[in-house]
Amino acid sequence: MNRAPAPRRNSSASLRRALAIVDFVRASPAGSGGATLTEVAENVGVNKSTVLRLSVPLVEYGLLTRDPRSGRFRLGTAALTLWQAYLDDMELRSVASDHLRDLMRRTGHTCHLVLLDGHDVVYVDKVENTATVRMASRIGARMPAYRTAVGRAILAFCPDDLVEDVVAAGLPAVTARTVTDPAVLAGELRRVRERGYAIDDRENEPEVRCVAAPVFDHNRDPVAAISVSSLVSRLPVVEVRRLGPEVAAVAARISAELGGGQVEAASSAGRGG
Repeated sequence: MNRAPAPRRNSSASLRRALAIVDFVRASPAGSGGATLTEVAENVGVNKSTVLRLSVPLVEYGLLTRDPRSGRFRLGTAALTLWQAYLDDMELRSVASDHLRDLMRRTGHTCHLVLLDGHDVVYVDKVENTATVRMASRIGARMPAYRTAVGRAILAFCPDDLVEDVVAAGLPAVTARTVTDPAVLAGELRRVRERGYAIDDRENEPEVRCVAAPVFDHNRDPVAAISVSSLVSRLPVVEVRRLGPEVAAVAARISAELGGGQVEAASSAGRGG
């Protein structure tokens, strides 16, 4: 008599939960020492025994580590290895690299390259003038798109439904100057389309100004943005107005190398914040 095969655990559900664990640990605040077992279980929506079971292969593979004293989970070195492999294989980063370095030398300010991921931007390259003030940004960091110049540079050319999703998710303030009104944000995005670049005047960090422009691929889709950032003491409003068209021109050259076209700005005057 043939026995029916034993039911197998839903491997797809287990994989999703394991990935959710990794993602929650990734999002743990800097300086927290990682996520506790209780925090992971509550936020992923599983019991502690499930977290422990799913974390075993994650730790073995090196995607997570667990402190033997505190029991807190942190990202492991395999996560860095995967991220580096992703960056090494990215044509965009390779194409933009020399342009960012040239822009940093000409402006004397820190330059970034970011991608849009959901409602956030992810920093994938950074060129810093180490002779001046160092910026706190880092490769791999995420920021909400609505309150950054790089994010708005991309959102301005995205489909309306994506922008609506960003607004629906909320526009909380992090500084006194953060745009939190959907109508004001819509006006900012319209100005980005008109002039070809975006400005963040102390909206994401209280003492930082940023000028950014979108990068387009061969389908004319906004796939990234580049920026120039510095402390307000080193980047006055008049300099922001001068840098805007320059940053937009560099972004257009990167777009051209990717097979994309240029953005025709209706006005090069722009606002200084």
